[in-house]
Amino acid sequence: MTNDTDNNPVRRPATVREMAEDDRPRERLEQCGAEALKDAELMAVLFRTGTRETNAVALAELLLGHFDHSLRRISQASLEELQQVKGIGRVKAIEIKAALELGKRLEAHKRPAVERIRSSEDVVRLLMHKFKEYETEHFKTLLLNTKNEVLKTIEVSHGGIDGTEAMPRDVLRQAVRESAAAIIVAHNHPSGDPEPSRADIALTKRLSEAAQIVGISLLDHVVFGDGRHVSLKERGLM
Repeated sequence: MTNDTDNNPVRRPATVREMAEDDRPRERLEQCGAEALKDAELMAVLFRTGTRETNAVALAELLLGHFDHSLRRISQASLEELQQVKGIGRVKAIEIKAALELGKRLEAHKRPAVERIRSSEDVVRLLMHKFKEYETEHFKTLLLNTKNEVLKTIEVSHGGIDGTEAMPRDVLRQAVRESAAAIIVAHNHPSGDPEPSRADIALTKRLSEAAQIVGISLLDHVVFGDGRHVSLKERGLM
């Protein structure tokens, strides 16, 4: 009687070298360009090798799965957290952190300089790269001169916006100190949904009233979500 396991031996995962040439990440990158590769394949190029049990692509997929397939979460993870994934040692963890940090810096260099704020889109170009990295709520203020040019970006609070009674005072103190003619405030919703809450609308009205008293204009309040934003001015909620 023939043993089924003899006829169907368990096969170990193919190494990258054993893959069809068209499926090898390095060869695909060379032939098709980096943009054609999936996240796991790009990571596999960084890794170069996998483990005895797992090839580089499968190891990259394992890493992505551990962090819910979120590159942002991977970039925010510590070296120790990355090494909790089986097969990710100290060297691979360092390579991941270095590569993702280079990506962040490239994105910062690509952003066009914003000399003057003309619409909420200018605010988005200036601040989106910062807000998309936050897991907690941050509240920022843009201080503007009479030409709506940005004088300074100030972080008023982070970790939530509880205790908003003090916030108008904190915002305007900095604006007066810097002789700002106008301000734009912005904060993020860690949930990813940028729809303004009742508290957001109420805070905006209090800020606007307080700013008028000291001769400063509140031009907009922009709420950031996951790749989206809402301008309270454009919504008619100012």
